[in-house]
Amino acid sequence: MQESGVVFCMIINTCSSTLTFLRRKIMSDDTFNKDEQLFAGLVSSFASSAWVALGKIKNPMSDKIERNMEQASYAIDMLDMIQRRMGENLSEAERTFLQSTLGDLKLNFVEEQKKPDPEPEVDSSEEAENEP
Repeated sequence: MQESGVVFCMIINTCSSTLTFLRRKIMSDDTFNKDEQLFAGLVSSFASSAWVALGKIKNPMSDKIERNMEQASYAIDMLDMIQRRMGENLSEAERTFLQSTLGDLKLNFVEEQKKPDPEPEVDSSEEAENEP
């Protein structure tokens, strides 16, 4: 049960990173521009996809906890690529937000890789059909 608490904290930390990024922008003299809003949305979108693929939150399409490490790796790799390609073009708040998000995701990815593959869930209606 402690593990799920850690995962919950990691997910909350990602949300907290988003809020910290937004708070810094609001409190600074800079105004939010459309690109900064889109950047935060892009990072959050890939992060959410990765959390779902890691099996840390329910898949909104199937309403089930599902783990797909290949999909998780893809989402994390996309964020890594954004970080490499954007380089010095990111503000300090954007850089911190992206680094924090990536750190949380990579840590959880490594932890999930250590676990055995989950047993496929059998739908109760399928079980009833297969019984003699």
